[in-house]
Amino acid sequence: MGDRGIGALLTVLRTERGWSQQRVADEFNALEGRATKTGKEIGRYEREVRIPVPYTRKYLALVFGVDAAELDRAVGVSKSRRSGSSTEVPQQGLSAVALGRSGLPTGAVSADAVESAEFARFIVHRNADVLVVEQVEADVARLARSYVSHPLLELYVEIKRLRNGVFELLRGRQHPRQTTDLYVAASRLCGLSAHVCLDLGDYDSAATHARTARMCAEAAGHEGMSAWVRAVESLIAYWTGRYEQAARLAQMGRQHRAGGSIGARLASLEARALAMAGDRVGVVAALADAERFREAMAEQDEVPGVFAFPAAKQFTYAGTSHLALGGREHVRQAVVSADTAIRLYRSAEDDDRSVGDLFAAHVDLARGHLLLGDLDGTEAMLGFVLDSSPKRMSASIVRRLVALGRELSGPQYGGVAQAAHLRDRLQHTAVLAASPAARPPEPPT
Repeated sequence: MGDRGIGALLTVLRTERGWSQQRVADEFNALEGRATKTGKEIGRYEREVRIPVPYTRKYLALVFGVDAAELDRAVGVSKSRRSGSSTEVPQQGLSAVALGRSGLPTGAVSADAVESAEFARFIVHRNADVLVVEQVEADVARLARSYVSHPLLELYVEIKRLRNGVFELLRGRQHPRQTTDLYVAASRLCGLSAHVCLDLGDYDSAATHARTARMCAEAAGHEGMSAWVRAVESLIAYWTGRYEQAARLAQMGRQHRAGGSIGARLASLEARALAMAGDRVGVVAALADAERFREAMAEQDEVPGVFAFPAAKQFTYAGTSHLALGGREHVRQAVVSADTAIRLYRSAEDDDRSVGDLFAAHVDLARGHLLLGDLDGTEAMLGFVLDSSPKRMSASIVRRLVALGRELSGPQYGGVAQAAHLRDRLQHTAVLAASPAARPPEPPT
């Protein structure tokens, strides 16, 4: 086949297999992973209306199971014929007729233009434009804001669907700027998926989503999301009892240059983890850092809801930190912080009112009153939680309720009817909240 041009060679390879031109195109598209070729395009190659470029020849060689060099030689034959010469003639022996004014073979110049045109077609064939990316970003912002105030069952299916849709877009091709934006969206959606798993108590799955979120943030070069994902990883470590690691992950997140409220979030996470590890000095320093970051915050968060860290949530974390430290003075400070968090959340708009944080602040406030010897105050603060639907309670809230129930089982409350009644209500609510009926019908992925 050494004397055949590329058109003749492709025709022979195809007919030997009994394939149509469309069959060749289908095989090509399957190997390349996208539908870029048609039977008509293969016909143009066979008629040498167009010469397949090296990228295309590589896949055609795979389609026909031949060496790509064989196709390259056939292209050389076709190009030499176009210039009126034989493949046997070295380039320096080409006649002046075959040379342009610059001394280049006119056939080579023409083929070079064909390759540019091929790449231009590659650019325009994309699966996402500005409007597609804008819609994805709008959907992410809506889900992020709704997440803090709506039942999980209403959102987790849509989070999964949108996340997988963005994955598919990224498997295609788009302009570099839109690719970056899609990686940021993928990072946020994986972060939301991680939060779904956190709320369900599936910490291994949460960690998997968080790792993917971090990889997407790094691919986009987005410092803010890289810092935010470290916060999620800190949360996972905290709820799996690895408090020192949780503090370290929060500290790692603070190394990223990121605006908005992320600095206050990471410092608050560090304080809460250090409190559980018994580092009193570290807790005080981290809480002071959180306040400093809040005061120095010069810009709003890019995306609302779960990606923001409002002052109310900061007070919630501060209350939990003071409770973990213990001692009457810290308990009193915890009561003040939790009460402030509740007041701030109740004055916020409905979509910004975090039900989970309201639960957490009420449980902390109830425990603070308990530690101060005020059982009536404990019962009053638990009313909001115990009267709410168990379906709204995350795994972390269930764990707090169980822990408070254990405290009410202490010997000092052995003969107190009010304590026994509260303990029974806590246990009943925790069982209902942890039952399969209170969870999504299938595990999130």
